[in-house]
Amino acid sequence: MARSCARVRWGDAMKLWAFLAVAGLLAAAEYHGDTDKDRARILARRNWWSFQKVVRPDPPKLNNPWVRTPIDAFLLEALQAKSLKPSPEESKLRLLRRVTLDVTGLPPKPEEAAAFLNDKRADAYDRLVDRLMASTQYGERWAQRWLDVARYADTNGFEHDLERTHAWRYRDYVVRSFNAGKPYDVFLKEQIAGDELWPGQPDPVIAVGFNRAGPEHLTGGNQDVELNRQEVLVEMTAGVSNVFLGLTMNCARCHNHKFDPILQTDYYRLQAVFGGTEGKDVPLASADEKARYDAARKAYEARLKPVQDQITAIEKPYKEALIAERRAKLEPAVQALLDVPKDKLSEADREKQKNAKDQISPSWDEVLARVPKPELERRSGLRRQLHAIELDEPAPPAAAYAVVNREKPEDTNVLKVGDHRMKLGTVPPGLPLVLTANTARPVPLEAAGRRTVLAEWLAQPEHPLTARVMVNRIWQFRMGRGIVGTPNDFGMMGERPTHPKLLDWLAAEFVSSGWNVKAIDRLILTSSAYRQASARDAAGEAVDPENKLYWRMNRRRLEGEAIRDSVLSVSGMLNLEVGGPPIRVPIEKEVYDSIFTEYENDNLWPLPKDRAQIYRRSLYLLNKRTVRLPMLANFDQPDAMTSCAYRPVSTHALQALSLINSDFMAEQSAAFARRVEQAGTGVPVRVQRAYQLALARPPKPAEITMARDFFTKGGTLQEFCLALLNRNEFIYIP
Repeated sequence: MARSCARVRWGDAMKLWAFLAVAGLLAAAEYHGDTDKDRARILARRNWWSFQKVVRPDPPKLNNPWVRTPIDAFLLEALQAKSLKPSPEESKLRLLRRVTLDVTGLPPKPEEAAAFLNDKRADAYDRLVDRLMASTQYGERWAQRWLDVARYADTNGFEHDLERTHAWRYRDYVVRSFNAGKPYDVFLKEQIAGDELWPGQPDPVIAVGFNRAGPEHLTGGNQDVELNRQEVLVEMTAGVSNVFLGLTMNCARCHNHKFDPILQTDYYRLQAVFGGTEGKDVPLASADEKARYDAARKAYEARLKPVQDQITAIEKPYKEALIAERRAKLEPAVQALLDVPKDKLSEADREKQKNAKDQISPSWDEVLARVPKPELERRSGLRRQLHAIELDEPAPPAAAYAVVNREKPEDTNVLKVGDHRMKLGTVPPGLPLVLTANTARPVPLEAAGRRTVLAEWLAQPEHPLTARVMVNRIWQFRMGRGIVGTPNDFGMMGERPTHPKLLDWLAAEFVSSGWNVKAIDRLILTSSAYRQASARDAAGEAVDPENKLYWRMNRRRLEGEAIRDSVLSVSGMLNLEVGGPPIRVPIEKEVYDSIFTEYENDNLWPLPKDRAQIYRRSLYLLNKRTVRLPMLANFDQPDAMTSCAYRPVSTHALQALSLINSDFMAEQSAAFARRVEQAGTGVPVRVQRAYQLALARPPKPAEITMARDFFTKGGTLQEFCLALLNRNEFIYIP
């Protein structure tokens, strides 16, 4: 009973607080809730390893031919301390497949395998790495990982999940940046404050789309403007804290962080950095481009209107009749409300009017049920004509899905339990106390310049987290596991580094190289550690079953996107066009039916006019938060609602169905079979070609024998090709 009463009192308090806030009776006073004890507790915990300045350690001096790079020296020292040895080097063909899939996300071609096998130079592998890193596919592969972390998608998410027309330019910016070897400190600053630091330059303006990459909390029933604004700021704050700091600062949204030395005021001071920031599509098109678009749009609408008018003429009498019938059933007073202009009504009557309109408005199914069959068939033909014209809709003038500064920043309040209605007092913009302790440059109170201070603070060479977090991401991407196993949590509940000296050496090397991602990437890819075989060993398993010491290479399954791209590559249907607006590909009826609409359920997923577009790399497919492609979702594609630093690897029956029984795999295995047929007739010739295309190796004698038996028993070449695409060898990085 006591518990029940407490709930009632809490609810009443919430209502009173909300009423006072709306009435303006709660002054926006400055927050002074932090005590000296709170601040002392924070400063006392600055000795946590990740908050310490990076000090470059000397690599161990080991006289061992296995040591090719300083990375190997650090790892070998740790292995020797546990009486372990590194695994032998992987075979040349498997190493080729590993590094090619890793760097490009695509399998090696038969001619590339032959060239590498025939290259007897001592630096043949290093040359291979350099060639792969110079390819356009390098940036595309890296972009897929970065966009996971940045929680990028092409739509808002939630119920309506509206498309973001210009968001794709941020995706293309990321691809360009990794391919160009853009210094990471510049990459970081462009994404947080590019519009302030490089005003008027297209790439930095596009880059700040990072701040809008997260989901937008807008649904049909959520129109609380202040709540919506708070959710936008929460996403901006989470983006910076997760991606660049590797900290779970969102835990301090409601209270002081329970584990990390982060005050609730730290959270809201960081949020206040974005208090003068708002989302906006910033035009990039020239006046001539805009004029050409206006002319094209006018011509397009001139084609569209006659067809739309004919459809409306068919629907209108039946829709109006339904509305009239339902209106007649309403109370006279409610009927009268329907004719009163909205601005002449009280708040209560406005709500009644809205409810009445909803009540009398028929659904499309109800309207169409009234339309006679001949007219319905004519309407269907007109709808098809309409959708054919819609495929020619001109692309809108170029714009950046960006952020800009408001003229006047809003006050940022510390919120009791994170509730926007329960303001405890304002805080100025600032940076986390544990990482600054009064050493950081003050954040300006004006809107302009706040994000610049944040970006430049993060990009300082001596920042304890920025370089560590990024080199850990690079290491995780290549080695299958981070030196810190919790890439988005370097706080006190995160895992400690398995090799702290190696992490700090990489971080220091990263900064001294000019924040060169490619330099660190190449160092890892050319190390002896990366070249190890992935085979398990009893001695290693006994001492280090999780392979945290890297006594072997981690065997990794390809992501859904890389599996799809690899299948397309092997079938010969892959379209390597780079960049541009997102592409829709054919989807199953069950997936189509899940698309939310308040209107007619047709043409919700228009396919491109140029069918070659549906065979683009998966990076360029429309990433709709509420409509995920089964093949990608089944292989653990993140939902883009939160930052995903590491994709879990699940195993379940739907994966097998995607690879064996989907329309996509049927189409691609048929194309693969046609490609194999071109090699000539006879089982040995075709089997040889199929293995070279799919696995970059010749078949073993036993595999040729099995294939011969398969064909003798009536198996088709398409079925054989489908089986090859389902092998673990095909979907795993060795």
